[in-house]
Amino acid sequence: MAHIALVVTISSSIALRLVAYVFLRWIPGHHAPPFVLLFACLYTISFFAVYHSQKMKAVGAASTNPSASNGQLVDTLAKQTDKVIQKGLQRSEDRNKITPVQDAKQWPGWALLWGYPHPTSFWWTLSTAGINAILCLCVLDLVYRAPMMYPSHEVSFARVGHVSDTTASLLVREPDPKQLPVFVSYRHLPATGKSLVEGAWKPAGKTYWLSNETDFTFTVTIDGLQPSSRYQYAVSNNQSGHFTTAPRQGHLTPTTDKLTFLTSSCIKPRFPYNPLTHPLSMPGFRHLASWIPSLKASFMLFLGDFIYVDVPRRLGSDPETYRREYRQVYDSPDWPSVSEDLPWIHVLDDHEIANDWDGNTTAPYPAAVDPWRLYHTSINPPPVSPGASYFQFVHGPASFFLMDTRRYRTPSQALPANSTEKSMLGPDQLSHLLSFLSRREPEGVKWKFIISSIPFTRNWRFGSTDTWANYLHERQTVLEAMWSVAPGTGIVILSGDRHEFAATAFPPPEGSKWPVSATVHEFSTSPLSMFYLPFRTYEEREGEREPCVKYVPDGNSKFGAVEVMGGKGEQGVMRFRLFVDGEEVWEHVLTTGPAVVGGGRRRDAVWG
Repeated sequence: MAHIALVVTISSSIALRLVAYVFLRWIPGHHAPPFVLLFACLYTISFFAVYHSQKMKAVGAASTNPSASNGQLVDTLAKQTDKVIQKGLQRSEDRNKITPVQDAKQWPGWALLWGYPHPTSFWWTLSTAGINAILCLCVLDLVYRAPMMYPSHEVSFARVGHVSDTTASLLVREPDPKQLPVFVSYRHLPATGKSLVEGAWKPAGKTYWLSNETDFTFTVTIDGLQPSSRYQYAVSNNQSGHFTTAPRQGHLTPTTDKLTFLTSSCIKPRFPYNPLTHPLSMPGFRHLASWIPSLKASFMLFLGDFIYVDVPRRLGSDPETYRREYRQVYDSPDWPSVSEDLPWIHVLDDHEIANDWDGNTTAPYPAAVDPWRLYHTSINPPPVSPGASYFQFVHGPASFFLMDTRRYRTPSQALPANSTEKSMLGPDQLSHLLSFLSRREPEGVKWKFIISSIPFTRNWRFGSTDTWANYLHERQTVLEAMWSVAPGTGIVILSGDRHEFAATAFPPPEGSKWPVSATVHEFSTSPLSMFYLPFRTYEEREGEREPCVKYVPDGNSKFGAVEVMGGKGEQGVMRFRLFVDGEEVWEHVLTTGPAVVGGGRRRDAVWG
């Protein structure tokens, strides 16, 4: 039976190390911790069985030959262990092939590599068992340390949400009753090269009472601001920051020739796992922070999965569990570097609720949207209609529609993908989106951005039932509305979710009433700080007419910078810049079709 125990020891050790490595450095899936525990139990039992067998053989050798020296006993024990190992692991038909241990006494590294007890050295035995014990502790550390030791009840912060040309929305959290009442003030800052006299501080809002009902948060809307102006805000709890108001609709800020904003999705603290970093650290935030000063972005469009309540392990489905996940992001030591001068705007995706969520407003949705509303929608752009969870706004030369692809969708498996009754958006949101696409924008607004938390393209083949690929009839309706927008206006879809990057084009059908210049483009970017998939999931297929422009799957941190150029010409110009793990790796320029009314051929002739 000794050789069976040895095989189990080696097999469970290999499995434990492999699963732990994948979990800690590759994909922190919730299935891994139970398997690590299972393999650890098997390993512990079989390890001690082998260790006990070795000791019994040593005692037997000593009793058989009491005059033998210690060196002879060691040699005997090593040879006996070799026989057991070779019997269990070496192929009988070819004794010359590689075996895990050729001579345990001469090279103890085999014991470390395969995880079995060394037959002659207690310290090597302790070391090989210690490797697996440390891996188990690291898995437990990643799963439980942050939730148990960093619930972030005491985190205090202030951040900026949507900023229009005349207003700015602020969120403040202050759990310390000694800081009450909390006052918010702001002042105008002079433009570079102009007056050095800063504006006087003005009151923006105050609160005398904060409670757990709102998780000790409150919002302030500062109004009466001037377009394209720099402001500073300060909170009486020692929080402060800056923001710049948007230019007037259809215009750019006088000091720049372009509008720049950022886009990404998907963040999880301390991944890939590093035991030496803070449990709430965000490696991707550090990459983003290094580019913020030079990019001079007006805002971040974050496209979902701000939290991963079910990764690596769901620890509850109550409002407090969800609130803790949000607080931990805001309590990250890396959060201030990406928020002090950068407003964030949000859309909802599945991991803020549950993986691949399609259950509408059933549980746990009510618990999940409690902190989502407190921390995000409270300072998002105004909803399209009262009570809606989708938004639209205009910022200078660009117009935005932020879809909710979770709350209103038909369950993904309820109907076939091409069913006319299957909806991603629901009737009201779809109607509002179509109205947004068909409306004429203010003069100077040459780009419409459609924001989706999930990819619009069918080219992602893994997990496609959760994307627009499973809602083809409604997708076609939206595509045709995009192709039909007013001449001279470009349509761009921004999405996330896939933990990869891909740029995809959607040309209208050949010979249709729409010109080639009406082609829609999608830029899907993620994650900002999370894992990337080790296998390729994006595939362009002949006949589907969704050509791939660029595919970049690798990288734990990806974000895009969208630059909408100024100019007085008829055609609009925008540039997309892709950043992976802190380095700029790709860019792509798009232009709008000409502002020419007429058939497709006439517009294409002008467009070129």
